Amino acid sequence: MPKTIFEHSSEGRRGVRLPTREIDTPLQDLIPAQYHRKHPARLPEVSEMDVMRHYIKLSHCNYFIEKGMYPLGSCTMKYNPKIHETLVHNSCFANLHPYQPESTLQGALELLYELQEDLAEISGMAKVSLQPAAGAQGEFTGIKIISAYHKAKGNLHKTKVIIPDSAHGTNPATCKLVGYDVVELKSNSAGRCDIARLRDLVDENTAGFMLTNPNTLGLFETQIEEIAEIMHSVDALLYLDGANLNALLGIVQPGKIGFDIMHFNLHKTFSTPHGGGGPGAGPVGVVEKLVPYLPVPIISKEQDNYLLDYAHEATSIGKVHTFYGNFAVLVRAYIYIKMLGAEGLRRISENAIINANYLKTLLRNTYHIQHQEYCMHEFVADGSKQKKEHGVNTMDIAKRLLDKGFHAPTVYFPLIIPEAMMIEPTETENLESLNAFAQAMKEIAQEAKENPELLHEAPLSTPVRRVDDARAVKELDPIFKIK
Repeated sequence: MPKTIFEHSSEGRRGVRLPTREIDTPLQDLIPAQYHRKHPARLPEVSEMDVMRHYIKLSHCNYFIEKGMYPLGSCTMKYNPKIHETLVHNSCFANLHPYQPESTLQGALELLYELQEDLAEISGMAKVSLQPAAGAQGEFTGIKIISAYHKAKGNLHKTKVIIPDSAHGTNPATCKLVGYDVVELKSNSAGRCDIARLRDLVDENTAGFMLTNPNTLGLFETQIEEIAEIMHSVDALLYLDGANLNALLGIVQPGKIGFDIMHFNLHKTFSTPHGGGGPGAGPVGVVEKLVPYLPVPIISKEQDNYLLDYAHEATSIGKVHTFYGNFAVLVRAYIYIKMLGAEGLRRISENAIINANYLKTLLRNTYHIQHQEYCMHEFVADGSKQKKEHGVNTMDIAKRLLDKGFHAPTVYFPLIIPEAMMIEPTETENLESLNAFAQAMKEIAQEAKENPELLHEAPLSTPVRRVDDARAVKELDPIFKIK
């Protein structure tokens, strides 16, 4: 384990010596007595060089996109251009305050308005709200809009939402949170929605259908128009989980093929940092008939002025986030879209699809891949062959990848594939990194044959070794025990 900063401490050592000056009022008179220290602060005594080397060494123990490939399926961990950070920290953005009068925020409002319009154009939707702060909150907003739509029409009997068994786990959780019953739709042998079964499940009580497209197997759901017809025949709405939109940019407009509502993951598709759990942005787009239910305010334009529009406040589901969303994330996404333009966005998806299929081809003779057809932006391999023949499971493979210098793919999801490894290389990885990742995966498969115990013990080179999961469950640290 790396040393703590205190272990680098040496008495009398300093990093910076600040000039001293006399002040008119003693410091103890400026700070209330209850805040006075009873003992000197326990601080390390280190030089500036000690501090820099310590924290840089710690940063190298972490994993980040500049360090290596992040093949996380369904998460789209791509490189974030540094120009985003330069521009978003400009004082023109950083010094704004949300309580400023609209007249002093015209530049920011224009940016938000154009981002709304761009996302609407990209998705084929009529209008977009930028408020939701994450994909899951975007889902919640979307399902609340579905609920508001049905309540406005008196459809109080609509109590269920259908979700495929390959869906992201947030989908059923969101529906339950809004108060809907969740009905699972099994996938067919081709890894797609079973249309015959869907027809059996849909009835007058169906409020909507949440669908990820491409789905989590990396396969495009080709029967969208038929699915939309089935849903609309009972006045149910078709929702797109937009987590995998990175495969569709410039190729498919969901609002033009039957979807009524969708959320975007700006922090994934439009390249803003989201390691460590955030921040994010999950805008929601809707077709025309659902516009009245969007969160308010929407950014509108009247002649040359931009304003916060509350016109639909009476029918809106209300606010889902303070002010106008995660502004800095929205700025980054705006920059990304404007830099690339329509042609560049399409190339993103084309390159993501090419990269995924190239990597899938490299690995298909080494690992079991249930669905062999061409994929979209990601694919699912699995460790079932290694587990059956050598007693090495997917977790062993994932841990060994750390020793090879790679972050692991998403493992054990989707749940419908045993020992799943969902791999998404994204468009920002070049040929050399794809080949290096494939080579590491092939080396691990060979190690599983020759020395499976090595994989059981992996990782061997990380600061923290593998956790004993069974022991961790049985022997909880006291601070985590419920009193």
